Amino acid sequence: MAAPDMTALPGILESRPPEPNELLPLLTLIQGRWRCLPEEALKAVSKRLAIPLARVYAVASFYKALSFAPKGERLVQVCCGTACHLKGSQAVVGALEKSLGVKLGGTRGDGKVTLEPVNCVGACALAPVVMLDGAVRGKVTGAAAAGLAV
Repeated sequence: MAAPDMTALPGILESRPPEPNELLPLLTLIQGRWRCLPEEALKAVSKRLAIPLARVYAVASFYKALSFAPKGERLVQVCCGTACHLKGSQAVVGALEKSLGVKLGGTRGDGKVTLEPVNCVGACALAPVVMLDGAVRGKVTGAAAAGLAV
C-alpha cells in the first residue's frame, strides 16, 4: 500500500495554534483528511505541539472515532446495543455484510465502505439503528439494510 500524500499536512498543522490543548482538534482534522491517522502525521503533531509522541498515540488510541487503519469513504455503523440487539440488529448486520461485501469491523478492499459496530447511538426507541455517514436510520430491517444506497 502506497504512503498517503502528505502535502496538505503543513496547512492542517498551521491551521491551529501550537498549543498542547490543540491535540484532539488536530487529530480530528487529520482523520477527516486521510480517513485515518498516518504515522508521519502523528510525528508532525508531536513536534508542532511540543508534546511526547507517546501522548499523541495515547489520545489517538483512546477515541473510537480516530483510527490508525484507513476507513472507507462511506461509514456504515450498526448499533449493537441491548435495545437494537433485542430488536434484530443481528439480521441487519448479516444483510449489510452480504450487500456491502465486507464483514463487520472491516473495510471493503476497494476502500469505499467501512462497516462498524457501535455500542449505542442513544436512539433506542428507533431500534434497530444504522448510521450512514452519521445520519441515523431507525427501525431498519434486514431487507431494508440490504437495500441501503452506499
